[in-house]
Amino acid sequence: MRPPDIADSTKQEREQYIKNTFACRGDCDYCGICQVYRGKEPAAIYNEYIEGKKSFQEITEKYRR
Repeated sequence: MRPPDIADSTKQEREQYIKNTFACRGDCDYCGICQVYRGKEPAAIYNEYIEGKKSFQEITEKYRR
């Protein structure tokens, strides 16, 4: 599923997308989300996306470096 576009979604829809996409799976060796985001909560990382200030892609690219 693609992230909701900022122009076509509500804050709640974007927040729910982040919660669903990055839900803790309880198996860090298998998942790796914590390593990618350097131990930070995805909701905090994607806060500017949730608030409609930056696109999902802009934030994701920052963490791919």
